Amino acid sequence: MNERPAASLPGIPMLAVLFLLGLAAVGIVLTGADRHGAPLVPFSGAIMLGFLAFLAKGFFQVQPNQGQVMQLFGRYTGTERREGLRWTNPFYSRRPVSLRVRNFESSRLKVNDNDGNPIEIAAIVVWQVVDTAEAVFCVNDYENFVQIQSESALRQMAQSYAYDTHDDGRPSLRSHGDEVNNHLGREIEARLDKAGVQVVEARISHLAYAQEIAQAMLQRQQASAIVAARSRIVEGAVGMVAMALEQLRAQGVVELDEERKAAMVSNLLVVLCGDRSTQPVVNTGSLYS
Repeated sequence: MNERPAASLPGIPMLAVLFLLGLAAVGIVLTGADRHGAPLVPFSGAIMLGFLAFLAKGFFQVQPNQGQVMQLFGRYTGTERREGLRWTNPFYSRRPVSLRVRNFESSRLKVNDNDGNPIEIAAIVVWQVVDTAEAVFCVNDYENFVQIQSESALRQMAQSYAYDTHDDGRPSLRSHGDEVNNHLGREIEARLDKAGVQVVEARISHLAYAQEIAQAMLQRQQASAIVAARSRIVEGAVGMVAMALEQLRAQGVVELDEERKAAMVSNLLVVLCGDRSTQPVVNTGSLYS
């Protein structure tokens, strides 16, 4: 079932027409009341007023970014999106459906990531109704449907990635935010395809390890950070030592054999890579003593 335009007329002209007909009906009633022996005249005027009151039930308002879903004895007849005062068949039943952009934040879900680690995750979903017929007639409660299916998609997406990874070619929840959000949006849209709802945006709003492993994972992250920092320090220190030896050789400051070069490299690496300040030792003898 897809949305189609409903049949309705502008409300202001119809209001003017019914007002003029109402004046005519009142005039008939008053005229018949002044005439003796003409009981059918006021009776016909009263019937006309009752009919006009029934026609007045056909007036309705459409607000901006709103659709009025219309049914005739249970059959879908169309949706009116033109804003303002409108008039349609008084037998039509009408249900307003908001077309505005809406959003909600899911509850914090506890799931296992791709590595099997328990994590807590939540998301913000921005959505709007694009097909009122599908939203009203294809699902029981489209707002509740959007929320439940979004959380289901969030669970499925979270299980496809690791929380964090040290492999640059492997995406993770923590490091590849745009890719993860796009994946989440596609997962939600696939589940809401029959509900007449479009996902405008979906993004992670909360991401953390579960409490039972949070402390252990924090220590793991700290150890990984220390190892990464040490690796960078060693890489820089090796470059500085090589540069020092090359400049000493090029400028002819001192000639060192392989054993003295090894000793100098060892001393420089200790100085450059140590996490504490070093205490210099002054050699007052010869270089080889």
